[in-house]
Amino acid sequence: MRNMSNPVLNESTFDKLRARHAGEPGWGSAQGQSTTWAPPVSDGPVSAYHGGFMTVGGTASASMVLFALLLVSAAVGWIAVAEPEPGVLSFPPMAFIGAIVGFIAVMVTVFKPMTSHILGPVYAVGQGLFVGALSKMFDATYSGIVLQAVGTTLAVFGVMLFLYRTRILRVTDKFRRIVIGATIGVAVFYLASFVFSLFGANVSFLSSSSGVGILFSLFVAGLAAFNLALDFDFIERGESMGLPRRMEWFAALGLLVTLVWLYLEILRLLAKLRDR
Repeated sequence: MRNMSNPVLNESTFDKLRARHAGEPGWGSAQGQSTTWAPPVSDGPVSAYHGGFMTVGGTASASMVLFALLLVSAAVGWIAVAEPEPGVLSFPPMAFIGAIVGFIAVMVTVFKPMTSHILGPVYAVGQGLFVGALSKMFDATYSGIVLQAVGTTLAVFGVMLFLYRTRILRVTDKFRRIVIGATIGVAVFYLASFVFSLFGANVSFLSSSSGVGILFSLFVAGLAAFNLALDFDFIERGESMGLPRRMEWFAALGLLVTLVWLYLEILRLLAKLRDR
C-alpha cells in the first residue's frame, strides 16, 4: 500500500478516483473536455447530476465537524474512567471498543472513500472515547500533561500549516518518498513490537525515559508533524483535480487521523520527559 500520511490519504486514492471518474463531464480540467461531437437528443436538454466538487473550505468545515465530535466523545471517555479504589483507575471497556470501531471505520474508508461522510463521524466518536480515557490515565499520573499535549499539538499544527502555506516547506516527490518510507518503517516497527510483546519480549526504549527512548519519540512526533504537510498537499491537489465533494469528508478524516497520532506521540514524549 502506497501510504501517504496515514491509511486514509494516500496516492492510490487518486488512482482509484481517476479510473472511476475518467470521462465524466465536469470532473477535473482534463477529464471534462471531450473531442467527440454528439448530436443533441430529441427530447430536450438533459444534464447529469453532479454533487459538486471538493474545496479547501469544504474540507475545513468537515474537519471542524469531525474534530468537534472527537472532543465530545473524548469528554465522555474521560468521565467514563472509573476509580474502583482510591488512587486506582480502571480503563473503561467501551474505550477499547471505540478504538476497534474507529480502526475498522478507517480501514473500510480506505477501500470505499465515498463512505467517509458516514464512517468519518464513526471514527471520530470511537477514537474519541479511546483518546479521552487514555488521556485521563496519563493525567492521573502526570498532572497537567494533557493540557500541555493538546497545546503542543495545536501549536505544531499551526506551525506546519504556516510553513506549508508560505511554501517554506515544499512537498516534492522526494519529500513524499522520504516521509512515506519513514512512516511505513515506523508502522512496521510498532507492529513487530506488538507481536513480540505477546511473547513477553518488549522493546525497552519504546516506553523508557532513556536518551534513546526520548530521541525515538521526538523522531516519531516529528514524522507525524511532517505527515501534516502531506495531508495539506492532498487536500489542495484534491481541489485542483476537481474531486467529488464527498471527498472533503475523506480528506478531513485523514487529517484527523494524523492529528490523533501526533497528539498521542506528544503525550508519550511528555510523559518520558516527566520521568527524567
